Amino acid sequence: MEWRIVLLGKTGSGKSATGNTILNGNYFEVKSSPQSVTKNCDVKEVGHIKVIDTPGMFDTSLTPDQLKKEIGRCVYLSVPGPHVFLLVIKLGRFTEEEKNAVKWIQENFEDDASLYTMVLFTHTDQLGERTLEEFLGESPELRRLLNTCGNRYHAFNNNDPGRSQVDKLMQKIDDMVLMNGGKYYTNKMYKEVQRRINIGETFETVVAAVAGAAGAAGIAGIVALALIKK
Repeated sequence: MEWRIVLLGKTGSGKSATGNTILNGNYFEVKSSPQSVTKNCDVKEVGHIKVIDTPGMFDTSLTPDQLKKEIGRCVYLSVPGPHVFLLVIKLGRFTEEEKNAVKWIQENFEDDASLYTMVLFTHTDQLGERTLEEFLGESPELRRLLNTCGNRYHAFNNNDPGRSQVDKLMQKIDDMVLMNGGKYYTNKMYKEVQRRINIGETFETVVAAVAGAAGAAGIAGIVALALIKK
């Protein structure tokens, strides 16, 4: 069985490094930069795990039209649908953008996407002597964020070469999929993209159709319109 994982998070959260940790190799570009290194959705697959890396959420270097296109690319690359939206958050200061992250996911992928969302904290080496649970207990706002996605979370130290943290993550994803009836996430948008792929439309045509569906309604309009034309 193939597991499809979509990585979401703001610039600097450690998304790409997380993808490399999951896949156990240097598959995504990682470097220190004030701007998102990932400008286009990228997909890498190792064995039965497919990871889709995305540009930084709220990346101001992308125009609204560019962001719509990247959402379209994300949908295309994760068809027929992801098993998990992995929301990557760097331990430390919890920003206003991250407080709105689940809302962003719901607006762009529909409300029930939160049922398929898990928070992954990175840079756990910065906890020092504290446990992750102690850290979370110090932030009511962070707890509220976790509650909106079923209190599902995990933590990575992307400098740790061991595989136990990845094994535990995959077990949590397995458990979440079982809780969701053994299903991956899908909606009308995913089904329409799958239909277009099945009839032989090109990648560029499908992505353009998804991006164009948003129109003047804004990014959230991708979901509202949902490409239901036959």
